[in-house]
Order: sequence, then C-alpha cells, then structure tokens
Amino acid sequence: LEEYLGHEIFMHRSGERTRERHKSPRSKDGRGSEKSVTIQAPTGEPLLANDSTRTEEVQDDNWGETTTAITGTSEHSISQEDIARISKDMEDSVGLDCKRYLGLTIASFLGLLVFLTPIAFILLPPILWRDELEPCGTICEGLFISVAFKLLILLIGTWALFFRKRRADMPRVFVFRALLLVLIFLFVVSYWLFYGVRILDSRDRNYQGIVQYAVSLVDALLFIHYLAIVLLELRQLQPTFTLQVVRSTDGESRFYSLGHLSIQRAALVVLENYYKDFTIYNPNLLTASKFRAAKHMAGLKVYNVDGPSNNATGQSRAMIAAAARRRDSSHNELYYEEAEHERRVKKRKARLVVAVEEAFIHIQRLQAEEQQKAPGEVMDPREAAQAIFPSMARALQKYLRTTRQQHYHSMESILQHLAFCITNGMTPKAFLERYLSAGPTVQYDKDRWLSTQWRLVSDEAVTNGLRDGIVFVLKCLDFSLVVNVKKIPFIVLSEEFIDPKSHKFVLRLQSETSV
Repeated sequence: LEEYLGHEIFMHRSGERTRERHKSPRSKDGRGSEKSVTIQAPTGEPLLANDSTRTEEVQDDNWGETTTAITGTSEHSISQEDIARISKDMEDSVGLDCKRYLGLTIASFLGLLVFLTPIAFILLPPILWRDELEPCGTICEGLFISVAFKLLILLIGTWALFFRKRRADMPRVFVFRALLLVLIFLFVVSYWLFYGVRILDSRDRNYQGIVQYAVSLVDALLFIHYLAIVLLELRQLQPTFTLQVVRSTDGESRFYSLGHLSIQRAALVVLENYYKDFTIYNPNLLTASKFRAAKHMAGLKVYNVDGPSNNATGQSRAMIAAAARRRDSSHNELYYEEAEHERRVKKRKARLVVAVEEAFIHIQRLQAEEQQKAPGEVMDPREAAQAIFPSMARALQKYLRTTRQQHYHSMESILQHLAFCITNGMTPKAFLERYLSAGPTVQYDKDRWLSTQWRLVSDEAVTNGLRDGIVFVLKCLDFSLVVNVKKIPFIVLSEEFIDPKSHKFVLRLQSETSV
C-alpha cells in the first residue's frame, strides 16, 4: 500500500521534494523524515537467500503530509521476532518430528496387530492341520459373517476415534490414550499366549470352539473401543471448571467452561478459543505510554550553578523532584492527547467512509454499463477492485496509520477483500467493518499473527487434571496468556410450592357505585 501510494505522488511532487531537501536540513530527532532500520543477517547464513541487509521503513502518522521522500522497499522483510522464531523452530523441529512419527508408527503397528489377530486365529488351524479338524458346517459360516461385520464396525470406529489429524504437538503424552494402547497390547498378547498353549501346541480339533474363541476376542475389542469413547470423548463433556484467560499485555480476558481435562489439553482448548475470541494483539497501541514517559524524562535538564564540585547525588535528587512535579500535570497531557487522537480518528474515519461510498457508487455505475457490453468485455471483480481502489487508498492508508493497524493489512489483502465484497454484492459498511474495528485473530493473514510455538509454564505436571486454584501460563514471543482455574460451585436448587387458591381474590362492589 505504501509503495502504491508512493508511486502515485512521485511525479507531481518531485519538484516540491527537491526544494524541501535544499531548504530545510534534517532535524536531530528525525521528525518529518523517514527512519530506517537495518538488520544484519548472521555471518555465513544469508536469510531467505537474499542480501544480508534488510531495510524497514518507519514513518509517522502524518505520512504523505509532512514529507515527500520516496524510498525503495524490499519485497521481503524480516524482523528480530522472525529471527528468534526461525532459530527456535530449527532447534525443536527434529525432536517434534521424531516424537510425532514414533507415536504414529506404534499406533499403526498395534492397530494392524489387533485386526490381523482374529483372522489369524481362524486361518491357522485349517492351514496347519486341516485333516484333523472336526466339521463345523453352518454354525461356523454364521460365525464367519459375524466376525467380518464386527471387524468392519471396529475398523470404522477406530478410524473415527484414533486416526484423526493432530491439532497440536503436546509436551507430554496423553495419559488415557497411552493407557488404552497398553491395555490393548496386553490383551492381544494374552490371547496369543492362550492360543499358542491351548490350541497350537495341542492341535485342537474342535474348529467351532476355535472360531468362537476368535469371536470372543472381537467382542472384547469392541468393548475396549467403547471404553475409549467414554474416556476420550464423553468424560470431558460436562462442564466442571471455569477458566479465566487474561492477556498479559493489555489485560483483555475471556472465560471458558471445561470438563475434566489435563492441563496440557486445557491449554490446547484455550489456544483454539484465543484465536477466534480475542482481538488481534497490536503492540503499537502499547508504545504510547512508554513514549510519553521517555518524552517527560528527556525534557528534564539539570544545570550545575555551584561549579563542578557538586556531586551526582544532588543532580539525581533534582531529577527526581522535577519528574515528580511534572507527573502532577501529566494527567492533563494524557487527557488532551487522547482527545486529540479521538478527533483525528473520527475525522479520518469520516473521510474514509465517504471515499468508500463514492467508490461503491462508481462500481454500481460500472455494473450498469457492463450489462450493455458484450460478454467478452465484462470486467471481473478483481479488475473492478483495482479500478476503484486508488480513489479510497489514501483515505484508508491514513486511517490505518492513525489507528496503528497498517502492519496487519497489505495492499494485496485489501484488494482481495474488496474483490470478495464486490463478488458477493456487499455494502460499503460491510467492506469497512474489517478496518474500523479490530477483529479476532483468525481474521487476519496467518503470516502476520500465527505463533509457531507456545510454551506451557505450570507448577503442576501438565499431565495432571484440572483442579481448583491451578494457575498456568501460555507464553509466546510477544506476550503471554495467564489462565486461572476455578471450580464451578455446587448449586443447591430447592422447590417452593405455591397453592393455586392463594391467587384467587373477591371483588366486592359497593351499592352506590355505577358498576
């Protein structure tokens, strides 16, 4: 968006830019001019296979009004947060991949063993001692059909319950899932031991009993699957705890009700709800107070009128006293700063609303004209969005800079959203809703908000279940989520009976009334 508008004003303001450069030199604090930050890549490891330096343009809110400098920007940019995130991912990727594939390998091997065991129980006797088996007839054929359908049901249930795409990588194993896998393994091994000792060694000739033994194994596996459904899915449905989630930077909080879950699974539920319930984290909104405090301290100067003999203790005391006196009047400055900011936001919001409404009116006029054109000359929504975008680009850019949202909306994302609104016949208000107020985190591009890794900090073991009073923290690179667990209180609900006759009354009229 900045590059687009920069090229728009380049031609007709080049002369003014030349005069400004010769007229006024750059001030010390850099106001009204561009600020660039250069990040050096590590030696010998160029980032993104490009040059070793990157420039990031930082400008004030009045860009386009106080300066006409045009600078080239890189197609790719990287920040200190990205560097730290990349290094952390490289360290943890190998361990996470090994843990993920090891668990999948063990589960697949165990599932294959479970489904092949009943079939092997039925096929091994006819293969090894067919001539010695007693005839079974219709009973065995019915048992074969029963085993086939039960195995099909077990296969579908196992696929639906266990072989689902993983939502996250947990720091520890899921206890109930591991216990179920151990139970199934011990169960199958015990059946194999009994089968080897009592049937294979003795060459049992009662084939009907052997088939019924395989049917009993399948029935037991179905019961274990039912137990897995109860432990993994049904146990957590009833709400038992209330979790208060507070974001550490701005104090935004939400409440969630959960059942009996472990701490790590509760943390996963909190993160899934965070991305759709919490507004996107904007660090630029938190820099105002820091800038205000730095400005107050920078405005303090101490002059030594007694000569160089005075020590630094007196200067520090003078600084503290002056800061205290200035702090008494800082609330007035804060009040007027916020009032001025609100006035600027309302002014630029009004300009943006008018510009968008005029652009959509132009779209309606274009659509009326396209109905009269040939089918091959009709403009698609993407071209229509590119045609009307310049009329609203400057007003949108100024509003996003004033509200400090410019780093969440690129020109490409705005064009895509505009084309989407044009395709579905949305109103200007529907188009502006994304930019007038901060939305949930999932509304924005994943490359701008998604944290690749969260850290779970807890005094308790993360495999322990939730209980009243537990506090755990979810940390990412920029902020953290503090989760406080409270148990839902036990509610005593009593019934009070009201006699229906107590609602009846008698209306007595006096003789002198006109009724």
